[in-house]
Amino acid sequence: MLLRWIREVADEPLLIDPAARNLEDRENTWSLSTSDEERGSLSAQEIVAAFEECASILRERVLSLGCDGPVTFYVWHDRQAGQLRCSTTSRPSDELPFGARVELDVPLAAIAEEFLNDESPGLVPWDCLRPGPDDHAAETHFAVRVWTADLGKTQ
Repeated sequence: MLLRWIREVADEPLLIDPAARNLEDRENTWSLSTSDEERGSLSAQEIVAAFEECASILRERVLSLGCDGPVTFYVWHDRQAGQLRCSTTSRPSDELPFGARVELDVPLAAIAEEFLNDESPGLVPWDCLRPGPDDHAAETHFAVRVWTADLGKTQ
């Protein structure tokens, strides 16, 4: 199911509007998960292939729309939710809409492996929680690991 859902993202409605980036974020962001049983039968290579196929189809769609500027497809593992997430935005890859620090150019296979090896998807063990002195300190230590694919004409 997960591989099918990843591929189906490429056929979902797509909003590319630099003047409405918040709306883009809502409309173009997908949360994907799987059962523990299916998780055990998947490989990182299968997940990578599905996302690369999705990005290729999205690239064709974006180019057919005649978009002039940057368009980025990106994937990350949301550890707190235990999900893979993906989105498409008219932002360049160095301006993705995260409140935390972003680690770009993470191999897609590493993100897929992290998702597959998550022992308790959607649960954060108590011993992994740490109090932070303030929000700024948390932002400097935590990084969202992201794989990106450029879909637009220019980036």
